[in-house]
Amino acid sequence: MEESGSHRHIVLVTLALVVVLLAPCAAAYPLLACGSTGEFTANSTYQANLGILAAALPKNASSSPDLFATGAVGAVPDQVSALALCRGDANATACSGCLAAAFHDAQNMCAYAKDAAIYYDPCVLYYSNTPFLSSVDNVRSRTQMNGQNVTSDPGRFNRQVAALVDATADYAAYNSTRRYASGEADLDVDSEFPRVYSWAQCTPDLTPAQCRGCLAGIIKGMPRSADRVGAKFLGVRCSYRYEIYTILGGPVMVRLAAPAPEPAVGPTVPTPATLARRGKWGNKTVVVLAITLPLVVAILAITAVCLCYSRKGRTRRASSEQPPYSANSEDIVNIDSLIADLPTLRRATDNFAAANKLGEGGFGAVYKGNLPDGREIAVKRLSRSSAQGIGELKNELILVAKLQHKNLVRLVGVCVQEHEKLLAYEYMPNKSVDTILFDPERSKELDWGKRLKVISGIARGLQYLHEDSQLRIIHRDLKASNVLLDSDYTPKISDFGLARLFGVDQTREVTNRVVGTYGYMAPEYAVRGQLSVKSDVFSFGVLMLEVVTGRRSSCSWNFDESVNLSSLVWEHWTMGTTAEIIDSSLRGHAPGNQVVKLFHIGLLCVQDNPADRPTMSTVNFMLSSNTVSLRSPSKPSFLMCMSPTSSESTRMPGMASPNEASITGLEPR
Repeated sequence: MEESGSHRHIVLVTLALVVVLLAPCAAAYPLLACGSTGEFTANSTYQANLGILAAALPKNASSSPDLFATGAVGAVPDQVSALALCRGDANATACSGCLAAAFHDAQNMCAYAKDAAIYYDPCVLYYSNTPFLSSVDNVRSRTQMNGQNVTSDPGRFNRQVAALVDATADYAAYNSTRRYASGEADLDVDSEFPRVYSWAQCTPDLTPAQCRGCLAGIIKGMPRSADRVGAKFLGVRCSYRYEIYTILGGPVMVRLAAPAPEPAVGPTVPTPATLARRGKWGNKTVVVLAITLPLVVAILAITAVCLCYSRKGRTRRASSEQPPYSANSEDIVNIDSLIADLPTLRRATDNFAAANKLGEGGFGAVYKGNLPDGREIAVKRLSRSSAQGIGELKNELILVAKLQHKNLVRLVGVCVQEHEKLLAYEYMPNKSVDTILFDPERSKELDWGKRLKVISGIARGLQYLHEDSQLRIIHRDLKASNVLLDSDYTPKISDFGLARLFGVDQTREVTNRVVGTYGYMAPEYAVRGQLSVKSDVFSFGVLMLEVVTGRRSSCSWNFDESVNLSSLVWEHWTMGTTAEIIDSSLRGHAPGNQVVKLFHIGLLCVQDNPADRPTMSTVNFMLSSNTVSLRSPSKPSFLMCMSPTSSESTRMPGMASPNEASITGLEPR
């Protein structure tokens, strides 16, 4: 029995670790969900209609007894529908202020997106070009877990939390006209956490049954097995939250007493009558168990040893850079819907005709194609001799199939047939940033507004990868050639072949295989193999300085030129002469204060110490705010150079820059 309990404990621990790794990553407030239903242009009818709602809904909601308001303005295709809701314990002033800020921040952080949801503690706002007001679907939801774990009797803590959340949801649905309830539950006075708090809320236009059904859905879906001391699940139609500290701004509506301790379970002493009833069958059972149990234990032990040796052998054969996840059933479902057949892709590209070739990368060529339904695609064709490419293909396929964001390139289909390994993506007519930015003639296409759009779009895409998606992804090779531009110059991050998946609590990893591109590579990663989200922040800072200056960051072998773009920017920024180093096509057309601000943020991102670099959510806040005070950066000093004959890393449907020095392997010192 002790062995059985031990095995059960190991299984439970393993399952808990799996849940932790797959749990959604925590994201900083405000929590944001930018939709993908299209974009509007500046000074358009859609923007004017959105402005009308931004002026009306904060006032309407704050003056409503339910702190709730909806509205729709305009006619299709410029119609805007919006929903505004404040938490049931908010006052009118706080409600109005929160919603006003939400309209402002959502338009900045989801710039020109027709569909956006934003969540603050006191309020939620959602607007869209789709007529959603008659729907009860809990769209644009966001989940956030408290980073602290319960270490003392987590089972008892989770049971009390489950009881509290259910009771709070019942009260919100059936006992409150605002569809809001707050709750409080006691644990033991001597326990690790003596009390837990909760709230639950639906939009007041839902019926009691609709509200309870909505809350039941998200309560059932919330992973409590990770033993977290707090969590929130926020949606447009219903939300709930629990924490070990007070999160309530009003009276408590639901109270639960501490649960009674579970009785100790000890051995049961049979009575004489019981022993008599067992008779000879009891003796036979003892004999059978005495024979079979040792056999079962022996078989399990042999199986475990075999599995360990088999696993160790597979581990030795596996690459040291194999992603820390497997193709589970969810991956297979996601990938299965993307399967494309080889004849279709051959017809789309005219059998990979040279005239359709867009460029060549480290693992093969990229071709333009046209599907039968009229969609234009870019097909990445891995070379047959590329042994390394299949690993990157699998990595990219699983990651991109899971990630959906308007600033990430969208996967259309995949094909592995007849020795062909193909990935089809949405076609980007403006190719990659570097093909325009570093072309003396085409760079004029990127006026100041478009460059701001490119910078902010890349920043939002990285924040999604690092903080807002259900996976935490480190890109590892962010650069100008891996950011593609659609017809409206909306940037889309591409090439996830080298990306790394982190666990929900993982902040850093040390690798013995450094991959990426010189000139964009963070110092701690290039020299010591230390990888984190701050590695991507460094690359973003370099790319940001490139976009504003129009200069390459990669090492120059002309001794008359500066070899360190960040140091050059630093010198001009400290001397107040930044106007001298912006792209010549921008001079006289870029506001000086905005130029200084972007250089300031870029320098913060390329600090030598990763702790001194901001997170991408902070970068987005700094980009969207005109009042935030920025700390002073230190002089950046690091630049990793290598001879121009270095091998190039993999390229995506954007064209590769011919003089970028990249690496695919480097042992750290």
